[in-house]
Amino acid sequence: MQEFGLTLVVLALGIIMSVYGYYDAAAGRPNTFLNFDNLIDGIATPMSYYAIMAVGLTIVIITGGIDISAGSIMALSALGTAAALQLFPSTAPAWQVLPVAVVVALGIGLLCGTINGGLIVGLNLHPFIVTLGTMSIFRGLANVLPPEKTLPSAGKRLPAAFTTEFMRVEVWGIQPMPLIIMLLCVALGWVYLRMMVVGRETYAVGGNEEAARFSGLPVAWIKLRTYAIAGLAAGLAGLVSVGRFGTASTSTGTGYELTVIAAAVVGGASLLGGRGTALGALLGTLVIALIENGIIVMRFAQEYRLIIIGMAIIVAVSFDRLSVYLSARRGNQRA
Repeated sequence: MQEFGLTLVVLALGIIMSVYGYYDAAAGRPNTFLNFDNLIDGIATPMSYYAIMAVGLTIVIITGGIDISAGSIMALSALGTAAALQLFPSTAPAWQVLPVAVVVALGIGLLCGTINGGLIVGLNLHPFIVTLGTMSIFRGLANVLPPEKTLPSAGKRLPAAFTTEFMRVEVWGIQPMPLIIMLLCVALGWVYLRMMVVGRETYAVGGNEEAARFSGLPVAWIKLRTYAIAGLAAGLAGLVSVGRFGTASTSTGTGYELTVIAAAVVGGASLLGGRGTALGALLGTLVIALIENGIIVMRFAQEYRLIIIGMAIIVAVSFDRLSVYLSARRGNQRA
């Protein structure tokens, strides 16, 4: 029902923006919203980074945790990947550069996510406090480790086999690779949560951690695993970013944490734990992406973006708490 409701919200937003775009377009010009370039380059491709990280964050939130370091991990991963790839000549073949890019990006993401999980589990600290600290640490590392603020360095280019021939390859006039990776992540997230034992363990920990522990589940390992997955997702987002733009900077991913949390929460992930889906993360990201694109199409000031995203988080959490309250009330009445 949550996903069905989000689908209706997406359709409603699409209809509203399409009507506006029709009347806003000049005579003989395409709909300013409902046109191919805007739908692909303005909505679908930019949302791929958010959706990839939202799937990982949703898995964390299901356990009752939170991770606000995703944007910093994305930046560190993108910079590490760019630093490694600029060592290759621009004509290096794909069989050399692609494995290096994947290993470096995912390795950095996995390491950062494991550090988050290890600190939370090992020191028994609140996830918000830990990831608030690591968000600052990872962002600081992204600022001080690279020799320059932007990579590749002046006079260098990333191998074309990774950028123009892979991540920016065109098929029927679009660059589908970020979308393919995004949809693949959503599919893997769905399989992980709905079709595998590890997914049921994730829901069990979020639903009632004490009951899960008394049932013999390795709660500490489950939590560590979820943060490692979130780190992997952020690392993959960094890989997609550097491949699409052909560059990475110390400001990559800045402020993405708020958008990713909003996407996961709007998508139905309960901050109380025990609820959330990969498809919901995708739909929540699409809602946020439509709102952001609507601000651009309607020529509002970009400052309104933060206001609307903040309101979306509050509204989504309020509806979640209301749903829990109504469910508990119905249960008491039946009893």
